Amino acid sequence: MSVEAEGAGAQKSGPERHGKRGRAVEMAGAEVRVVHTYDDIEEYDNELPNWWLYTLFGTMVFALGYFFWYEVLRAGPSQQQSYEASRVEDRRRDAERARRLGAMNDDGLRTLSHDAATVEQGRTLYVQNCVACHRADGGGLIGPNLTDNQWIHGGEPLRVFRTVSEGVVAKGMPAWGAQLGPDRTMSVVAYLLTLRNTNVAGGKAAQGEVYAGN
Repeated sequence: MSVEAEGAGAQKSGPERHGKRGRAVEMAGAEVRVVHTYDDIEEYDNELPNWWLYTLFGTMVFALGYFFWYEVLRAGPSQQQSYEASRVEDRRRDAERARRLGAMNDDGLRTLSHDAATVEQGRTLYVQNCVACHRADGGGLIGPNLTDNQWIHGGEPLRVFRTVSEGVVAKGMPAWGAQLGPDRTMSVVAYLLTLRNTNVAGGKAAQGEVYAGN
């Protein structure tokens, strides 16, 4: 054979070199179908391994069950509900920490005012002891309006605590600290902090100085 012939035989045309398709070969006694060949790189049509298929179908079943459980049946909490529940738990823990530390400062009392259980206890005590002077909604009767942004004896949380705890004898307000104790007094103050700036309808005219804090 001439050199030219050998060269011609070695230099395969483009389709022969790059486009082999559908070829079946024997490999380890089993037929393996080659679906594509490019630059002598062969792509085989092999079966997917079982573990891969189990993972795929298991994921599909889980996704379908998850969708029906949360989106169709609504049997589980939504993301928003889960978030709100975590926030409630965080506030409960913060309130517990504040109580352990005594909460006798502005930040500690503010922390208690964000805890639902503490606020509810304070509301109950308020209804039992304070509505005769301040009205059930805090709008004020004999005592001042607790829902505006003005405070006679100071609007800082610690000053509100001292007012409730020590009373204002000259104005006829008893010292509730001796009757309620520090813990329950803090609960009442936590509830009062949730009332301010709510400005209930029909409330008594504002008295005292404006407090712009929270």
